[in-house]
Amino acid sequence: MNVPGMDWSPLWLTMQLAGVTVIVLLLVGTPVAWWLACTRSRFRTLVEAIVALPIVLPPTVLGFYLLVALGPHGLIGGPWKDMTGSALSFTFSGLVIASTFYSLPFVVQPLHGAFEAVGKKPLEAAWSLGASKLDAFFTVASPMAVRGYLSAVVLGFAHTLGEFGVVLMVGGNIPGVTKVLSIAIYDHVEVLEYTQAHVLSAVLLIFSFLILAIVYTINRRLPIHVS
Repeated sequence: MNVPGMDWSPLWLTMQLAGVTVIVLLLVGTPVAWWLACTRSRFRTLVEAIVALPIVLPPTVLGFYLLVALGPHGLIGGPWKDMTGSALSFTFSGLVIASTFYSLPFVVQPLHGAFEAVGKKPLEAAWSLGASKLDAFFTVASPMAVRGYLSAVVLGFAHTLGEFGVVLMVGGNIPGVTKVLSIAIYDHVEVLEYTQAHVLSAVLLIFSFLILAIVYTINRRLPIHVS
């Protein structure tokens, strides 16, 4: 699509951010969701509340505290700077960390529900046949929770695509580094470049619709496992 003055780099940067964030979210969110589904710990409610906090917390508030934590003197950014010599704030790596915190509930909650739906009976059957807990997780629980994984991936990816407040606070507006699609749209609107804003918004709208439609179609065709 040839639009005068159109810069497509925010779109590719956003896709890259969403892809990397989803991978990190699966690595972090899967064990958290599994623990929540299996544990009877009294700390379960506290962990669930912490995970769900980004849903109700204003993005600017979350972004501010993440900016402080990722800064050169922050809880995360300080040790990182001591090890690498560079700060995390206003970098792509900082955006990935911020996006992981912001989108965590959209990955953990679908996985949590899917793991609970699997139940203990299939796992106990696998254990009785000599499978270790790790083997049972990968060969029994995970395949049976495939719909949860699919929902988690799509929701995490889509939520990262639409981030604004958090990424603006943590990453700023650096072209080619932290200027993602939502910020680029805002910039175009601010200077009354409605054509460019419309094109970028339409691309995001169509992409989001298509990916959701594909997920709903696949989910209807996948079997539902009930223990």
